[in-house]
Order: sequence, then C-alpha cells, then structure tokens
Amino acid sequence: MQKAYLCPYLMFDGTCEQAMNFYQSCMGGTLKMQRYGETPMPCSDSQKDKIMHASLENDSLSFMAADGQENRKTVQGDNVHLSVAGTDEARLKEMFLRLSAGGAVTMALEKQFWGDTFGMLTDKFGIHWMFNIAGAKSHQQEQSEK
Repeated sequence: MQKAYLCPYLMFDGTCEQAMNFYQSCMGGTLKMQRYGETPMPCSDSQKDKIMHASLENDSLSFMAADGQENRKTVQGDNVHLSVAGTDEARLKEMFLRLSAGGAVTMALEKQFWGDTFGMLTDKFGIHWMFNIAGAKSHQQEQSEK
C-alpha cells in the first residue's frame, strides 16, 4: 500500500450492488462487496442486505462505493466522496486535521472494527472526504502478499 493515495468513493441510495455489478460489466476487474449485516455494526433489518463497502479494481483504475446509511440520506450531486488512504499515519492525521478546519467532522478519526483508523469530514467548501489509515495488520498482510 502506498503511503497515501486518493480514490473516488460513490454513495448510493440502495442501488450500490446493481451499480457496481454494472460498472464491473463495463470495465472488468475484481469486485468485492460487504453487506452491513456481515459486520458487527448494528443495523436495521432493512439495511442488513445493503452494501456497506464495495471496491472495483482493474489494471488501470480503482474506486469504492456504498449504500448510504438510513440516518443519512444520499442526495444525487452530493454522493461523491474523496477517499484518502495509506499507511503514513502522521501525514494522514495532519491532512484530516487541516481539511476539517472551518468544516465539519462527520465521523471522528478512530480505530474501526476492520482494524484501520477511519474518519469522515466535509471541508469548508462542501467537499466530502474519507480517511483510512491502514492498521499494522492490514499493511503487514499486503507486504506478505507481494
């Protein structure tokens, strides 16, 4: 994993699985999806089969997607997030802090159930950002796969 990289993150209102299958049929690549009900996160029965996280990667592109949460309506035109990820914890935490100045942190940058540190914010210009700092296990697993 790179020290830091930028990746688009698309948010859907219940159509993530259909959209990502369509994108895979158009662009090829490897599609991975995880449902809300497959995680330790509490969710309603209507949310459990929706997609919590999806990724599509081929030899030249990579992007991620999810179905929005019930308590946060997905609005077209407001459904693209920029995801910054990597292993450089100090650099990514500093970027998160700087981008949040004058904006709003919508999810604090904290350790998550998947082992990484994750947080979200909307900057003072209305751009949505997601940050994922790979945990030691994630980074070590990737290095051993090389």
